Amino acid sequence: MGAKDRLAQWLGNERLNSDMRSELMEFKKNSAWVEDAFGQDINFGTAGMRGLLEPGTNRINFYTVGRVTEGLAKLIEENGSAAIKRGVVIAYDSRYYSREFATHAAQILGNHGITVYLFDNLRPTPELSFAVRYLKTFAGINITASHNAKQYNGYKVYGEDGAQMSPDNADRLFAFAQKVTDIFSVTCASVSTLRQKNILHMIGEDVDQAYLKELATVNLNSRLINKNADKIKIIYTPIHGAGKVLYDRAFRQAGFKNIIPVVSQSIIDPEFPTTIKPNPEFKQCFDEGIKLANDLKADLIIATDPDADRMGACVRTSDGSFQVLTGNQIATLFINYLLVNLKAAGKLSSDYELITSIVSSALPFKIAQDYGIKTKHVLTGFKFIGEEIDRMSTQNDGHFLMGFEESYGYLFKPFTRDKDAMQGALMLAEVACYYASHNKTIFDGLQEIWNKYGFAYEVTSALEMPGLGGQEKMKLLMDKLRKDPIKEIMGQHVTKTQDFLLQTESINGQMSKLEGFTQSNVLKYFLEDNTWLALRPSGTEPVVKVYVGVNKDNFSNAKQAAEDYTAAIEHILFK
Repeated sequence: MGAKDRLAQWLGNERLNSDMRSELMEFKKNSAWVEDAFGQDINFGTAGMRGLLEPGTNRINFYTVGRVTEGLAKLIEENGSAAIKRGVVIAYDSRYYSREFATHAAQILGNHGITVYLFDNLRPTPELSFAVRYLKTFAGINITASHNAKQYNGYKVYGEDGAQMSPDNADRLFAFAQKVTDIFSVTCASVSTLRQKNILHMIGEDVDQAYLKELATVNLNSRLINKNADKIKIIYTPIHGAGKVLYDRAFRQAGFKNIIPVVSQSIIDPEFPTTIKPNPEFKQCFDEGIKLANDLKADLIIATDPDADRMGACVRTSDGSFQVLTGNQIATLFINYLLVNLKAAGKLSSDYELITSIVSSALPFKIAQDYGIKTKHVLTGFKFIGEEIDRMSTQNDGHFLMGFEESYGYLFKPFTRDKDAMQGALMLAEVACYYASHNKTIFDGLQEIWNKYGFAYEVTSALEMPGLGGQEKMKLLMDKLRKDPIKEIMGQHVTKTQDFLLQTESINGQMSKLEGFTQSNVLKYFLEDNTWLALRPSGTEPVVKVYVGVNKDNFSNAKQAAEDYTAAIEHILFK
């Protein structure tokens, strides 16, 4: 069925709600929009689905949410009565329709007799991950588009381990969803009926208290915090999102008193009116915080994205200006502090392990190896960090110290199995106390690390391939690179290539099996000057991510080299 036929089918269905019908009558005048919105079903991967809040089969709306939820219901039923009884916990963020989609999903699951625990208001993504484990549910749903712009929303599904659903179960869920041939036929039960039947349960403060109790275990050195917390002022912004719900209690129970919120960004608002894109990677998100920091003479601003799984920071530099730290730089500060503290306390052990994704900075690994602890690379996605945590626990093979991804995701205590901005914020506040105890700032600390281990700089860029053919364009690009491998970049020979899809590794032309990874469509290159580059098509957005990491003798050289390599690889891809 073509896009125009699907559009006609929607307009001809009497169950299409009136608001969406009015939108469609306006949008259908644009043939390119019709082709994009109805030309295919929205992609559903292990990270769930994400899209524009509009009518259409390739969009996020009540009908696409309903179809996927029906698929989840069928998956749960396939796993038997115990799975039905254990049920699903559902959370949501501050975006348009997040609460409504969460309730809609609860009504669909409840119609199948599946137990549902629904949060009474927005909550951080990591609390949803925690709640799955705490309530021992079969699955979890989070309605969120994370750090995307206001026009987007999304749907993430979690497995019983609290991590995003495994590829096998995600594929099974999607297969069930595809069997829903009439997207308008999904049936809901009323909320009142589900409450009367004791199928739908509201949760909130009960889970908050349990989660906060676990957050109290994150910080390492309470004595350090108590002695130095008065020396620092931290400006905090939830960027109009879920971080607002718990940040004050979390900071205060850890001993941090001088936490000042950015008032304009502490208003829960799906418009995200103070920023174009609510992503702590971008300095514009910190503009309001910088004004407040200058007024109050604060040196640190912490930001969490709307669903509070990513944490970013902006720090005052030696010339008084503010600089946004990258996720890799924050992770570098974290691992250095953890190891310095453990060594000073006589608790450092070679059994500790640092886990990070294959596209994250090499510098934290260099520091970890200097202290003699274990290191482990995993595929992109926090579920893979969770799998390694489980492996260590099951095989009694090491102790988890820290996991991170370059995209502003950190984890220190595995009571959640997704990146946790609340944990990250608490640890960064402790790092600030550590440097304050030496009359230094976080920026000073980063310079110290670079002077000792080399000046690392990483760049992540996104090559957009939007439209109906975006996925196919990405596939063709990666296929081309496999048929005609890159051998040289900017005069530097490629000494090693790793192909995580074909699971091969080529070192100076000698091919071998790449061990220890499941298949993933990623290519990673290592150059003779110790630069590394990686290419990865996104699973939720029509972009190919380009990652570059360098290590040089000074900051300006490192930054320039990373930017030059980024431009060079993009030229190679599109020549």
